[in-house]
Amino acid sequence: MTFEELKDKALSLPYEPGVYIMQDKTGQVIYVGKAKKLKNRVSQYFQDSSAHTPKTRKMVSQIDHFDVIVAASEFEALVLECSLIKRHMPKYNILLKDDKGYPYLRVDMREEYPVMELVSRVVDDGASYFGPYGGRYMTQMVIDTLRLALKLPGCSKRFPRDLGKERPCLNYHMNNCDAWCQLSRSPEEYRTRMQQAVLMLQGGYAQVEQELREKMEQAAEDLQFEQAAELRDRMQAVQSLGKRQLVTAGAMANTDVIGYYQSEAKACFAVLHYVDGNLLDKDYEILPVSDDASDAVSTLVKQYYLARGAAPKVILLPCAMDDSELFAQLLFQNLHKKVHIRMPQRGDNLRLVELAQKNAREEAERVTTKAERAAGTLQLLQQMLSLEKPLHRLESYDISNIAGTDIVASMVVFVDGKPSKKDYKRFKIEDLPDQDDYASMHQVLTRRFTHYLAHDAGFDETPDALLIDGGVEHARVALDAITQLGVSIPVFGMVKDNRHRTRALVTPDAHEIGIAATPAVFALIGRIQEETHRFAITYHRQLRSKRMQGSELEKIPGIGKKRRELLLKRFKSVAAVKKAELSALQDVLGAAAGEAVWQYFHNHEEKQSCE
Repeated sequence: MTFEELKDKALSLPYEPGVYIMQDKTGQVIYVGKAKKLKNRVSQYFQDSSAHTPKTRKMVSQIDHFDVIVAASEFEALVLECSLIKRHMPKYNILLKDDKGYPYLRVDMREEYPVMELVSRVVDDGASYFGPYGGRYMTQMVIDTLRLALKLPGCSKRFPRDLGKERPCLNYHMNNCDAWCQLSRSPEEYRTRMQQAVLMLQGGYAQVEQELREKMEQAAEDLQFEQAAELRDRMQAVQSLGKRQLVTAGAMANTDVIGYYQSEAKACFAVLHYVDGNLLDKDYEILPVSDDASDAVSTLVKQYYLARGAAPKVILLPCAMDDSELFAQLLFQNLHKKVHIRMPQRGDNLRLVELAQKNAREEAERVTTKAERAAGTLQLLQQMLSLEKPLHRLESYDISNIAGTDIVASMVVFVDGKPSKKDYKRFKIEDLPDQDDYASMHQVLTRRFTHYLAHDAGFDETPDALLIDGGVEHARVALDAITQLGVSIPVFGMVKDNRHRTRALVTPDAHEIGIAATPAVFALIGRIQEETHRFAITYHRQLRSKRMQGSELEKIPGIGKKRRELLLKRFKSVAAVKKAELSALQDVLGAAAGEAVWQYFHNHEEKQSCE
């Protein structure tokens, strides 16, 4: 379908809730969305593209056709959206990488010798299930930790089938197992240990510890000191396990706190799990940066809890979730459990959310490289400036002078967010009778792009944007200069605040784009502005210093412009000329002129010393 056909179809949709399914020309589903009113939501995609983010523009450009499913209610639309996203995994939807479910720990106490085992899902088979946990590694770690604390078997033997068939293995000799494979061991004691494991999975560390303490004290009273020592070691292992809180939050969690943060290049979705006010575990996942953080949180929360098949009593969010009540209703329908979804505004819950946000930030920053951060910053800048072309090369210009003398300009180049000093250029302003920053800027841009059109070496690269030190008038002058040459490049002025820092960018038609609220972009533009100013003022000082140095030589009779240039070229400075030997001066200027210079400085110094 053409763009106009897509637009007409969108405008013909009903004002009803439902889902829309965007597909490319191959029939691949590339995006699934939910709408309260299908006509309003879907038609937005086919309006003025300047209001869209680059990601949305790219997605819309790939739409060949779309389907809609009208739902009986907004709740039904939410259920359908979640189901379709899980089925099609569309490339433009925000997706958790692992949406296949989370592992559980299963124990069936009806067996004579129950075991702890890792399973992928909960089955209604009468066994007890714990979790879900953050992954197979975490689940296995929980099993191993409990097994070692209670000295339960970790081998592949099955009881009672393998009882008494072999001698105790290495685990027994390493004091990691109590040799349950031997006929001398009591099945009742084995079940007692497994019941203690189940109790700890439910958070009952204190109860297990108390039971072991009572048995230890009784064994000591009965003078069974070896047994008492064994019970003491097991009790200490349980104490240690309780302090480390290795039982990660699952179905028993009271509160989950969501954190979400986006660096310039990476995003992180983090979940802190709390049980009875104690932080037990953290899940997190690194994701691509989203156009809308609030929408990302809403989407990820739905995927996270529907995939786990478990949820806490309370979920605390860092931002509003428009359909939180509907999602809570869906969780109740799936889990038979009432879940409260809140966005705290103050108090302890707000501090918990801030902690989750901090965790998300730390993880995102940790995995973001300098190159990714620079690329992300340039992408943010591109979005803020509403440019379609990526910002690979930026050129910045500044004028420098004092009281209209030695007027110079600098051209500084940043490539992929880093200064490219080999491409820097400097210009000496020519044939201007008075100080005129606008005329100077017009001249510099005209000269630079005249070289560009002539394909002159060092000027043949095309910048993706021009940054002009100054306000809207400077931007207009720069645009006028390149337009007269038939060159089309976006131009922006760098507007300074009262502390001489770039606070905004401005277009030639006076549209101001604030950058202070985006720290990464603010820092980049500030760095470019400072580097451009530094390069300009350095060149200005060099010219001024050279002119001031030359003025001392002008006082020497018989030393004109050409001889001054010869002296400065050979000796680099007036100070070096003063110290030069007579023979060295005569080598450069000849006998008479060299002696005149030598006499001037030495007679001048003698006169000063006499005075």
